[in-house]
Amino acid sequence: MYQSLLTKIKLKTAIVLLFFLGFKTIAQNQNKSVQAIISYDLKWSERMALTILNKYPQAWQLDGNEKPKWDYKMGFVLSGFEKLYQKTNDKKYLNYIKEYVDEMIDSTGNIKKYDIKEYNIDYLNPGKLLFNLYDITKDLRYFEIIGKLRTQLETQPRTASGGFWHKEIYPNQMWIDGLYMTEPFYAQFSVKYEKGKSLDDIAKQFELVQNYMVDKKTGLVYQAWDESKEIGWADKQTGTSPTMWGRGIGWYMMALVETLDYFPKSHPKYKVLEGYLNQIAKNVNQYKSESGLWYQVADKPEKFGNYVEPSASGMIIYAFAKGANKGYLGGSYKSQAKKSFDSFVKEFVKVDKKGEVNVLNVSSNIGLGGKPFRDGTNEYYLTSKPRDNGAIGLGAFLLAAIELNK
Repeated sequence: MYQSLLTKIKLKTAIVLLFFLGFKTIAQNQNKSVQAIISYDLKWSERMALTILNKYPQAWQLDGNEKPKWDYKMGFVLSGFEKLYQKTNDKKYLNYIKEYVDEMIDSTGNIKKYDIKEYNIDYLNPGKLLFNLYDITKDLRYFEIIGKLRTQLETQPRTASGGFWHKEIYPNQMWIDGLYMTEPFYAQFSVKYEKGKSLDDIAKQFELVQNYMVDKKTGLVYQAWDESKEIGWADKQTGTSPTMWGRGIGWYMMALVETLDYFPKSHPKYKVLEGYLNQIAKNVNQYKSESGLWYQVADKPEKFGNYVEPSASGMIIYAFAKGANKGYLGGSYKSQAKKSFDSFVKEFVKVDKKGEVNVLNVSSNIGLGGKPFRDGTNEYYLTSKPRDNGAIGLGAFLLAAIELNK
């Protein structure tokens, strides 16, 4: 399937080398020039984006990385840059994306250090950036990578009931963030290149979450589910992990609103997915703080050591706003998103003398299993030390600001 598509496109497309080199030079020059004091007159979205450009001249430097890596966090933040470029038509935002992608791929169309045998579902998320890059530049390397990432899903291990494993090293496990990493990319590819033939499989992933990962009492989602119930963190009756993580709920809600963008309203599963979104939106809205923010451990606001957390809050604000803007959710969620956004700014945002935007107290990266073993208890989530300007917090704030036109 993919090879035939590639052959057709090769016949139609010619890559102009001078254009490619010129585009890269312009990108480098424009991004290097962005070091001025950031004006308070700009919207929060541009102030956040310009701050990121200043602090991290190369996108792979986000989160303090010392070496380039193909990473879901970069893909998440840069998805905000893509939306901001589409909104403003300012090339410096597009250039920042392109520089990252070009750093990560070689001349033959391979992602550096990518190994399909890892079956790491996180690798698909940055792939979303390549659809528009290919459409704009017609650089076949981008199309090559889109196809290779889609090919990973052909052999991605699945649970007995058909859910994608999160990674090869996590057998029989679905993680809630995996829905965000996979389904928007999978849906965009299917609609763009497969006439939507995989939409039923995409809907099935959400159905499995609904059937096995949604808590019956709260209506919130657990971070993970082991269908075999063998891993140490899994509940022996349900297979779920112990904690309903605020950011995990954010990943799930964003997965729904971004996947729905590619489902035709006539598709039988469109209303099903829309229903899931309305259900989780209603339930999560019951667990916000008085100021309209969400907690690290989502269902236990009063638990000792629990705190309102910016990445979870930003993701949910974004999902509320986008859901309302697209008609997936009612208009009241847009009003709630605006109120919560204002609280976000008061609670988490600090602007320095250069006008740069800092997002405070972002939860560190959370995982399950591995060595040393991460048991997924509430205490584990609450003792993981937060940090300022964690990439996921920056990206969540950027996306929320764009969607609210703030």
